[in-house]
Amino acid sequence: MLFVASNHKEPNAPKETSMSAPDPITISVIQHRLTGIVEEMGEAMLRTSFSQILNSSRDFSTAICGADSQLVAQADHIPVHVGALRPAAAAIIDAFGDDVSEGDIFLLNDPYFGGSHLPDITAFSPVFIDQTLAFWAINRAHHSDIGGATYGAYNAAAREIWQEGLRLPPLRLYDKGKIRDDILRMLKTNVRHSRDFEGDLMAQIGSVLLAGQRLNALAAEFGRDTVLQSVERILDATETQARAIFEQWQDGVYEGTAWLDDDGRGNTDLAIRACVTVTGSDITVDLTGSAPQVASFVNSPWANTRSAVLVGIAVLLDPDIPKNEGVARPVEIKTKPGTIVAPEPGAPVTMCTSHCGNEIIEAVVVALSKACPDRAMGGWGRRLRIALKGIDPRNGRPFIWHLFHARPGGGASSAGDGWHNAGEWHSAGGLKFGSIEVAETRFPLYFPQHEFRPDSGGDGQYVGGAGCDLEMVVETAEPAVANVAGEGLRHGARGMRDGEDGAPHRYLIHPPGQERRLLASKVEGEPVPPGTVFEIHSGGGGGWGPPAQRSLQARRRDFENGFVSKSTT
Repeated sequence: MLFVASNHKEPNAPKETSMSAPDPITISVIQHRLTGIVEEMGEAMLRTSFSQILNSSRDFSTAICGADSQLVAQADHIPVHVGALRPAAAAIIDAFGDDVSEGDIFLLNDPYFGGSHLPDITAFSPVFIDQTLAFWAINRAHHSDIGGATYGAYNAAAREIWQEGLRLPPLRLYDKGKIRDDILRMLKTNVRHSRDFEGDLMAQIGSVLLAGQRLNALAAEFGRDTVLQSVERILDATETQARAIFEQWQDGVYEGTAWLDDDGRGNTDLAIRACVTVTGSDITVDLTGSAPQVASFVNSPWANTRSAVLVGIAVLLDPDIPKNEGVARPVEIKTKPGTIVAPEPGAPVTMCTSHCGNEIIEAVVVALSKACPDRAMGGWGRRLRIALKGIDPRNGRPFIWHLFHARPGGGASSAGDGWHNAGEWHSAGGLKFGSIEVAETRFPLYFPQHEFRPDSGGDGQYVGGAGCDLEMVVETAEPAVANVAGEGLRHGARGMRDGEDGAPHRYLIHPPGQERRLLASKVEGEPVPPGTVFEIHSGGGGGWGPPAQRSLQARRRDFENGFVSKSTT
């Protein structure tokens, strides 16, 4: 049995009618105002959230959806978040129907109800204009803890989703402007750092309420009908622009495969297979040939799989095309229940936004590289993270720290070399590693080294971005504990059009008095004695084009800047 989602066939809300349609200048002004609103939501989040994972690393996304759940506008934050927001908004609509009022705030995080993974809590504010529901203001943010068996939610030992954290199906937190204190108490009781959790959640709520104020001001200025009709035309224009590009691609059936290192259970080289059909301006992405689901957290539920496919499509489009629901309308996605990209409900999924999200993106791009070779960039580095839990000896307080430093390199493209230290494909530079000095101030950590890793970017006419070399000392007085979660120790970022793959990751741990040793990519409960040194070498991006076509001037520059260790001239 196949699960088929054809985004352009999903029902849309009834269209508003008016004596005169808005003119192109008005539509453009409203489009830019909507973009400004979602960007302002992000700025508010940066300034009010409590956790470093949000106010430093920026692991959140803001967006506006229509009353019918269609994505209207997004800020440039985390792409794999945003493509999953339409299923999330649809889940809220399905759960509450017409029982929605001004002042309500809804939450969800459950991956089987439109969530990405459990740490990502999504806040929804219905926006009413003239007593009619017109929009949903949405903020999805990664919380530093969501309860469950393991701090930070990345439980490499989990065999079912209940071991990964607190599940929130669609629920109402604010009822007509009044908070439901019992729900908030329940949420705070089930997480490890309740103060930070509440502060981050209130920051999310503040950002969506801000969006509601701005949207009402927009409607007061231009009129409700003009705003809603402009939104319809913005989405239609985006679809037209996307289809015009798809029509330039060579019709055909194309296959691409990307590989997960392992599932942490002894199974290696798990395949994500994308069979992509281009027919005129229609794209069908068939993932049914992917590996069976596994008993670990690398499975990807529907909302995340949908989003990863759309990211793979979006990176092949012109950068000035708005990334809204218009891009999704020409795309049909097929999955098979029981596979790693469509697990049965209850399977663990916490790693999915990174992996197998990155591999879904890569498989789609590899497939379409045969239809639009000059648009297909090299692969971006994999995500391999460490979370530390311990006691800060400076104040006696418990801490949870998530590694966002040592980002891998971005992929090269026909436009030039990849971005150094840019991160992974699913975030496309949206995740930041923040200041070393701030991290050392906030946490009992010391970083003797954090610099670009030579020879890590895949070679090619254009070279993949460099990863990083990092050394980090844990300066606790009592033993801490780490969990490690991610990919990229076996498979580096994919080279494209005869470009070479980027170097894989290499992570090591050196506890005092012990031999330095390699870390596995999926570890729960790693002991971290005081003074332990982590040595991290992150992977580079994939190269683009034959290495023989790289200019001597570029080779010389690579060596002079330290991105390669040996001169070839």
